[in-house]
Amino acid sequence: MELKKTLTPEEVQEKQQEIINLMSQLSSTQSDIGDWKITKTYEARMREEADPYDTKALMDARQEVRDRINELQQEIDAAEQGL
Repeated sequence: MELKKTLTPEEVQEKQQEIINLMSQLSSTQSDIGDWKITKTYEARMREEADPYDTKALMDARQEVRDRINELQQEIDAAEQGL
């Protein structure tokens, strides 16, 4: 059985900040993987136009960010539960 490392308050704060930064990447109008690109793709499809971006690459990149957010949150939750 693998023992979980107890996180210091500073480590928890660093992980929480990374989560905030990653969430910002998903929503920022300045981000290459921001929601705005999803909106533009949706609008193009509604107009029956070609996707303006490589949708698969965009979705894959966004999923990687969401996976990292989930991983960090699980680490924080485990530390808070003393696992």
